[in-house]
Amino acid sequence: MVHADLLPLPDRAQRAEAQNIAEACRGDQRAFERLYRAHAGWVFGLCLRLTSDSGHAQDCTQEAFVAAWRALPKFEQRSRFSSWLHRIAVNAVLAHRNRSAAQPSVSAEEHVEELHALAGPADAAGCIDLEGAITRLPQGARDVLVLVGVYGYSHDEAADMLGIASGTSKAQLHRARALLSSQLGLSSVSP
Repeated sequence: MVHADLLPLPDRAQRAEAQNIAEACRGDQRAFERLYRAHAGWVFGLCLRLTSDSGHAQDCTQEAFVAAWRALPKFEQRSRFSSWLHRIAVNAVLAHRNRSAAQPSVSAEEHVEELHALAGPADAAGCIDLEGAITRLPQGARDVLVLVGVYGYSHDEAADMLGIASGTSKAQLHRARALLSSQLGLSSVSP
């Protein structure tokens, strides 16, 4: 028998996560809090990239974890917890968008200074502001770029999450790359 302290770190981390999942499924809030602490940062990062707004990203992160807490007893562990949670977070962002779309929007003219700041260079030294450029992408292109280009989902997986066709996902990724290339002053689009 191998002593727990001698297990490789990833194996220990996986066992600890599995134990936290099992305990949280039985209603242990502290175990779920440990899962939250382990995953909240990257869930927020995903939500921020998909919403481009810190406040909305915080709301979506909170909604994702509330939904995960409620659905945790149904988690069958056929996939990794992080993959399951990732899908919940994407769904939280999409639901947030649907609610926001029903509310009246503010016109672009009311935020001219903010729009000019987004369109300007990252700084005087000429650093590339990739996050800013991603933020300026149209929503569909940004969604696919984040899911496929950043998080490594396949086009079929991204299309399923976003409720679009796989071909649309491919077209949106191509569009995103072309727009990024144009925004960043690059000469060609990578395949």
